[in-house]
Amino acid sequence: MRTKITEALGIEHPIIQGGMHYVGYATLAAAVSNAGGLGLITALTQKTPELLRAEIRKCKALTNKPFGVNFTLLPALAPPNYGAYADVIEEENIPVVETAGRDPKKWIARFKKKGIYIIHKCVTVRHALSAQRAGADAISMDGLECGGHPGMEETGNWVLLALAAKNLDIPYVVSGGCANGRQLAAALMLGAEGMNMGTRFMATKEAPIHMGIKKALVAGKVNQTTFVMQTLKNKERVYKNEYSMKVREIEKQKPGKIGPIYKYVQGENYRKAFQETGDPDHCVWSVGQSMGLIDDIPTCKELIDNIMAETKQVMRQNMARL
Repeated sequence: MRTKITEALGIEHPIIQGGMHYVGYATLAAAVSNAGGLGLITALTQKTPELLRAEIRKCKALTNKPFGVNFTLLPALAPPNYGAYADVIEEENIPVVETAGRDPKKWIARFKKKGIYIIHKCVTVRHALSAQRAGADAISMDGLECGGHPGMEETGNWVLLALAAKNLDIPYVVSGGCANGRQLAAALMLGAEGMNMGTRFMATKEAPIHMGIKKALVAGKVNQTTFVMQTLKNKERVYKNEYSMKVREIEKQKPGKIGPIYKYVQGENYRKAFQETGDPDHCVWSVGQSMGLIDDIPTCKELIDNIMAETKQVMRQNMARL
């Protein structure tokens, strides 16, 4: 299947593995790229720029296909050295960067000077237009259904993609709540050039996370997510468990304060659950509503092949019916 995204990135299928904290390592990125999609290493999961360099080189050893790096600009009391991470991305000749988070204009301008293809992930068409003006090559439209941070405006993909089609001049892909070929077919009909998946790729054999988390994704239902940190204007969709509900309760009592909830939402809890314990119930971790569509733990190749087969089948059947 050829789209503007497959042609621009030199990939076989219009499927991108989104950046995910403590998930987006070389093994997963390479598996997705080898399966014909675009894999992404998550830069800030690596504690130092040199560790990012090592992870990029590991990925190069695992695939000769295109892969990229997710470069998320996070709100933080002590921001990481973004410039040093950007140096590594440029020095390692990464062809694609997914920017996300805070205002990316400075970084889009810098990466574009090196000929890097920029996909900016955002949750509103207003932000997408700003990124387009700044020089982004493509947009990842991230709907309310997504795991992680969907923004405060709460627009789902059914409306968001239609707005993007109406307003954007550059290509865009759908992101948030995506897991199967029927959704990709619908996104293509709404004007998207592909699909970005995060949560669905967590439940694959190559995802470098504990099997306990993968089993929780298979068992999870569409209503087993909730929002935390809304009073801090940093809303995050997470797995609904004792910890996330505790955070919600504390926020009701002490809105807008990070201190009372910090011990529940700190990243180290997240890392331990994903990399060590596999316990889905004793940390706050991001997951999208696509969890309700996950029934198995395939390889990345099996997943992508199945999605593409379903996409084509759905499109053929419905075109014939119409």
